[in-house]
Amino acid sequence: MDAQGRGRDEAIDPADQWVLNPDTGDYELRLTPSSGRSTASAGTTDARRPGPRRSPKPETARPPGDRASVPGQRGGRRGAGGGRGDRDEARKPAGRAAAPAAGRRKAKPQKSRKKKALAWTGGVVAFLMVGVGTAGYLVYQHFNGNITAVSSDGAGTGGFSKDRAINVLVIGTDKRTGEGNEGYGDAGSVGHADTSILFHVSKDRTNATALSIPRDLIADIPVCPTQLENGEEKDIPATPGGRFNTSLGQSERTPSCTMRTVTELTGIEVDHFMVADFNAVKSLTSAVGGVDVCLAKDIDDKDSHLKLAKGEHTLQGEQALAFLRTRHSVGFGSDLSRIEIQQQFLGSLMRKLKSNDTLTSPTKMWSLAEAATKALTVDDKIADINRLRQLGMELASVDPKNITFTTVPVLDNPNDKATVILDESKAPQVFSMMREDVSFTAVAKQEKAEAKAKADAKLKGEMAAPADVRVDVYNGGAPAGSAQNALDWLQNEQGVLKSTNQANAPEDVKKTQLVYAPNQADQARRLADMMGLSASALKPTTTDAGEMEPMALTLGPDFKKAGSPLTAPAKAPDDIQRVEADKAVCAK
Repeated sequence: MDAQGRGRDEAIDPADQWVLNPDTGDYELRLTPSSGRSTASAGTTDARRPGPRRSPKPETARPPGDRASVPGQRGGRRGAGGGRGDRDEARKPAGRAAAPAAGRRKAKPQKSRKKKALAWTGGVVAFLMVGVGTAGYLVYQHFNGNITAVSSDGAGTGGFSKDRAINVLVIGTDKRTGEGNEGYGDAGSVGHADTSILFHVSKDRTNATALSIPRDLIADIPVCPTQLENGEEKDIPATPGGRFNTSLGQSERTPSCTMRTVTELTGIEVDHFMVADFNAVKSLTSAVGGVDVCLAKDIDDKDSHLKLAKGEHTLQGEQALAFLRTRHSVGFGSDLSRIEIQQQFLGSLMRKLKSNDTLTSPTKMWSLAEAATKALTVDDKIADINRLRQLGMELASVDPKNITFTTVPVLDNPNDKATVILDESKAPQVFSMMREDVSFTAVAKQEKAEAKAKADAKLKGEMAAPADVRVDVYNGGAPAGSAQNALDWLQNEQGVLKSTNQANAPEDVKKTQLVYAPNQADQARRLADMMGLSASALKPTTTDAGEMEPMALTLGPDFKKAGSPLTAPAKAPDDIQRVEADKAVCAK
């Protein structure tokens, strides 16, 4: 779609051919030369009105499904028709249709430039995902050819939709490939999961949580069914109690194994992954013209090679990478301190991407899309520019003031000073809030509050004595042995002696639920209080039960062990680390 291919002036920047229409806030392809011919002479009656839209047609266009010739691609479009995620995957839309070659377009309702432009940028949230979201309106074939993909190996859902929350795992690898990166040491490394962020976007798209996972966290890495680069299928053995960062690269593990490890750790089902290396950081920060940071003190880090004076700076390229790798000169000099400045940096990047300076610059938008599609590796379920654009559009409405960065709560490992372990008093609360889609920021939604109040009414009222609670326990998708585990706890620790283990339920449930009759409401409230069941887990029937008839408790995938509440807390622990994306913070 470049100017040279259409016989235009060779000095024309392709990005400058995309022009913002002030009437609609839309970017449109303008191929008419800017000099030598006035708008009036072209026959338009309104000097502001652009010419008709045209669909770009690159000279070497490939069919959307043909990606075999993409250099370096692994996995490509493999997996179509396989894996559980296929049922969630929306029908892939066709590329943008060409507008009529002549005639006036039907008038559209006016929208502000910024609002419309924000919609086109897609998800201006979450590390490098944002640049990908902005690429949707650009040339399909050109940017589609940039994308590198690897198989998700069935580790994630493979889909996303408007009626549920979205979870995307962004993995930063320390692989040293690329120009100028060999000087960082460990040049032959295949790369680790050096920086990992699980990005959760709420079902109603009003808020998001970005959870950083420390690379030195001790975690159980599960068995990972993996498609290797040569096409071989292999089950990579589990590593109980391994470092989280070894879930990628080591023992032939691919990003799908990191995805499985995150689900094992948090109980959160991940939809997609994106991988960024050192080059991604350098190219994307340069594409937006640099990211603003603030330093509370001078930094001189011999390992990252960053030397900056106290105060404000705009960093891009090599300096931006050095800033994200710095740890010895900030905080306590640990990886946890580095995570904090990374979060501050990413919050600043989001604000930069939301700014008019970026949104109204076709050149910057082009450069950003070019850099993002070349720099990122994605899973094969979103290895298409239209799918990436759809994902970005789903995230577009999240306001930075409702995006919270936080870190998995951890403690020093008493057996190894170089690693950390889960803080069991706080981490389960954080994971539960994300699983149950509870915002870490105060999002005012009157209708949501009213609905919750109505549901909570089921938990209020008289409670039966434990000895009078009669319940059958079923396993409807919980870990093996859960029904017996719950039964032992109810009988031995809670005094619910009229309880029985009914083994597997007739069918699995998405979440633990308690079915009861209206005349068993007092029993249901007692059991809900014991087990920490939410109001939504209570399913009353319409007819009363017989005197000896039990309630039915079906344990779902959210059940981990008896005595662990199933209801997510209303707010995060007060003393966990957090950074809000809309606030500038100086690195200390």
